[in-house]
Amino acid sequence: MSEHDFIVVGAGSAGCVLANRLSENGRYSVLLLEAGGSDLHPWIWMPIGYGKTFYRASVNWMYMTEPSPELEGRPSYWPRGKVMGGSSAINAMVYVRGHAQDFEDWKDAGNPGWGWDGVLPHFRAMEANDAGGDAWRGDSGPLRVTTTARDLHPICEDFIAAGAELQYPRNADFNGADQTGVGAYQITAADGFRMSTARAYLRPARKRPNLRVESHALAARLICEGRRVTGVTYRQKGMEKTAKARREVILSAGAINSPQLLQLSGIGPGALLRCHGIEVRHDLPGVGQNLQDHLCIDHLYRATRPTLNDQLRPWYGKLWQGLRYVLTRRGPLALGVNQAGGFVASRPGLARPNMQLFFSPLSYTKAPPGKRPLMNPDPFPGFLLSAQPTRPSSRGHLAIRSADPGAPPEIHPNYLATEHDRQEIVEGARLLRRFAATPALSRLIEAEIAPGPSTRTDDEMLADCRARAGTVFHPVSTCRMGPLDQGNVVDARLRLHGMEGLRIADASIFPTLTSGNTNAPVIMVGEKAASLILEDHAG
Repeated sequence: MSEHDFIVVGAGSAGCVLANRLSENGRYSVLLLEAGGSDLHPWIWMPIGYGKTFYRASVNWMYMTEPSPELEGRPSYWPRGKVMGGSSAINAMVYVRGHAQDFEDWKDAGNPGWGWDGVLPHFRAMEANDAGGDAWRGDSGPLRVTTTARDLHPICEDFIAAGAELQYPRNADFNGADQTGVGAYQITAADGFRMSTARAYLRPARKRPNLRVESHALAARLICEGRRVTGVTYRQKGMEKTAKARREVILSAGAINSPQLLQLSGIGPGALLRCHGIEVRHDLPGVGQNLQDHLCIDHLYRATRPTLNDQLRPWYGKLWQGLRYVLTRRGPLALGVNQAGGFVASRPGLARPNMQLFFSPLSYTKAPPGKRPLMNPDPFPGFLLSAQPTRPSSRGHLAIRSADPGAPPEIHPNYLATEHDRQEIVEGARLLRRFAATPALSRLIEAEIAPGPSTRTDDEMLADCRARAGTVFHPVSTCRMGPLDQGNVVDARLRLHGMEGLRIADASIFPTLTSGNTNAPVIMVGEKAASLILEDHAG
């Protein structure tokens, strides 16, 4: 048995941050447990390589949800990182903080210190933005953020011009003073390589004598002594091991694995735990509830001009772009495919954007559901235009299937369960049609392949969304932060309600989804959590 001041479970987007920050001053010993292995793999480090890690079991939990009734009974495939860096090692790298009002909503939900003024310093502290620092952006943090404008495919400008024709302004920085508008996305990459939290935070800290990192270490259950969590039991190389925490255990295993581990440890809905023969140590009904995720609809077009399909489909195109990447670290292999996009209001009168847009200068008509074979696009020029409502009101849940830590939990996303969400996804589809009808984009379109011109009415649009809409892989809120009497799991200092010695710091604590991709706010949660923990243990 080993003993440490802090044990961090999960070396993902927040866990690597915590491992670095808690060990930084040299005062505390830190153990970091990760169920996966090393991130030293070319498909992880090459930005476009996430098309390969998408279905790679060695670095990915590869979860499947339960069928969604409102999506024609379709299950959803949810890739989640099982590797150093977690999902930051296999995601599409789009860097979006969210709208400032999102965090005001967090504060107003009973979480002092989590308003925009409370989180902005942590966003700035974590960033090294290649455009430099200002009142909004950081320039000296460990996480390098790259502006992709110089390498955008030319047809991205047609999309941005279409936005201007619809009175949506060009926005050079969705993470600056105002999120509204269209433009190029920023990504977590630097020098042509992915910037995961393993690279940004963990690698610089690995040589510290007070930090111990254990890979292929699957957390099996928390050790509880009365109302205090004192350690973790984990499985590694066929053996069961125990680690004790002198100060605290911090769960950073993500929106799926953190509530799963709590339930396996007897912390969660009592009836569920008893059903699986687990002793109820703390009946906390909110564990696994309030699941939220973004749902997106794609419209696919055949183009009149060359797109990335023409560069990446033929063997000689792959060879040339591969050589270009090796020699210069530039080109499409150094980017994601969601090169442009934006945040806009789909109707007048909204105080902030309700839609996130993605523009991908390539297409794939024969891809299996939920998968984009990035290096094997269609054999004709094509592109994708996508809309994602930013703040869904549907709520799902997850629950363990058994007492076996190796068994994946049941995941019930409950997509489109509310009339609000059904109306929003149809508005998103209508918005895509408006973009396609602009002079800037209409001259680029030879044909709409999906859903196709025969889909016209709202009912037909909704039917298409039920048949084709898919996740953008942003699950959050399964250990929601907020007051206990509102069904929440952790307080505003991320301490588990009703027990001592345990905090949670990952996407599971989000009170609500942020407006955009979730990786940046999860990293911020890691930074703020480390600050809270160090403050509470000072002296």
